[in-house]
Amino acid sequence: MVDPSAAEPVRQPFTGEYRQGPDRRKSVVDTRVTGLERRRGPGRRRSDFVKSADEGEMSPEQFLFVMAIDAFKRVNNRPYPTWTEVLEVIRKLGYRKTCATTLKLDGCEDWTEPADAPVTPPVQEAA
Repeated sequence: MVDPSAAEPVRQPFTGEYRQGPDRRKSVVDTRVTGLERRRGPGRRRSDFVKSADEGEMSPEQFLFVMAIDAFKRVNNRPYPTWTEVLEVIRKLGYRKTCATTLKLDGCEDWTEPADAPVTPPVQEAA
């Protein structure tokens, strides 16, 4: 039996927004300056290098990197290489850490190595 004195809940008309309260996304934006920021704002233009890459025109360096990663994925049957594997491909392309970084990264030690450093670091034997 239904109690006739029980009122139906009152529904508010839909206003197009279900969320209530402050927007939490705004509180998690990292405001540290690292040198890796890609978002543009007023007065921040894309460089010609980034602009042409975004429009599908790759430099020879970008094309070589994309082709090397694609070859790695095909040969190893890996649709998504790990960051360690990406770094391995980069080093096999001939890149070495010969200059100090221009990035500001907290908790990271910077180093350099000779241009003729091996692709993989020497294996250290257990003591």
